Amino acid sequence: MTKSQIRSRTRICVKGRKLYKFINALHSGDIYCTGQFCRKDEFFCEIPSSRLEDARKLAEGYELDLTSAEKCSLSARLRRYRLRFGIIIGIILAAAASLYFSSVVVTIDIQGNSSVSDQEILAALDELGIRRGTRLKDIDFHIAGNELRVMVGDISWAALRHTGNRVVVEVTELTRKPEMFSSRTPCNIFAAHDADITYTSVLDGQLMHDVGDHVPEGTLLVSGITGDITGRIVLHHAMGEIRGIYEETVTFSDTFTSSRYLPTGRTKKESRLRLFDLDIPLFIGRNRFSSFDEAASESRLSLFGKELPIGINRSEFTETELTKIIRTEGELRDALMEKVYLYEKNFLSGSSILDRDISESSDENGMTLTVRYRVEGDIGIQREIMTKKEN
Repeated sequence: MTKSQIRSRTRICVKGRKLYKFINALHSGDIYCTGQFCRKDEFFCEIPSSRLEDARKLAEGYELDLTSAEKCSLSARLRRYRLRFGIIIGIILAAAASLYFSSVVVTIDIQGNSSVSDQEILAALDELGIRRGTRLKDIDFHIAGNELRVMVGDISWAALRHTGNRVVVEVTELTRKPEMFSSRTPCNIFAAHDADITYTSVLDGQLMHDVGDHVPEGTLLVSGITGDITGRIVLHHAMGEIRGIYEETVTFSDTFTSSRYLPTGRTKKESRLRLFDLDIPLFIGRNRFSSFDEAASESRLSLFGKELPIGINRSEFTETELTKIIRTEGELRDALMEKVYLYEKNFLSGSSILDRDISESSDENGMTLTVRYRVEGDIGIQREIMTKKEN
């Protein structure tokens, strides 16, 4: 920005017969002029706005007409808006906010963690008094890094630093031994159902029954104990897939009369200004619903892609009331069939349902569905071989 853009200057136009006398008097009066030129009986130039009244009096003394127009400059704009208090207050608030946000923690950036969650580290920092809104000069970053390492057991090293109002937390996690699974623990495979074997595949251990055999529940299917010609006993972790056809019976019951919380149609909305960890209510009154469902949303302000600790939290409360519901036989039957579907999805998804027989019984209180399945699926279950320890 040049000096001419900062200083206030006014362009004047002077008309009259004694024009050149005015020009000489203007120059001898120590009024600095720029951009001077004459056109017919008119004289144009630019003078400092502070000398406009002097030039006007001089023109009146020579019976000349003087018109003026102030050029756009920083000082002219400030003078023009000097009585607009909203702008002045806004500038003051913006400056105060800039000073405030430059001296407190606005964002916390955590780096180097994988198994330890950000929430766990933020909770530990909160206990140390380091959160959004904390004054930067109140934080001892060296001590805070050591205390964070002690508070979070899975961290071997931690350091804190700040760049402006952004606190960076750098951590190094402990290197732990990989979890060891007891995949080689000696075990047997037993039948979980009364079944007719349809398929066998043994990876380790000794198969005790063949395809086509009928085995009662609890029958040993694959043994994890074998011996060699020398009589030495060898223990195995029996592995394999044994499939068979078996029957299973499951019952599902419910009553005609039930109670549920249903919406009454009354709602209430609440908004809060979120400033760091402070919630400022933007509503009058409070939610007086004894039971309700709540839907919450949060919107945060951002600047240059960085989220600021300022936003609006909105909540909508829908009043609910415990309502007695009486279902018809058809409605209750549909509800029970939904339970049947969920059972098959959760417990029989890896098996083939060969046959399904559903019988229904009901009384004045409710209804029961008894489902008899004929299923082809995995019937094996592993059980650890318990051995005696030698003294």
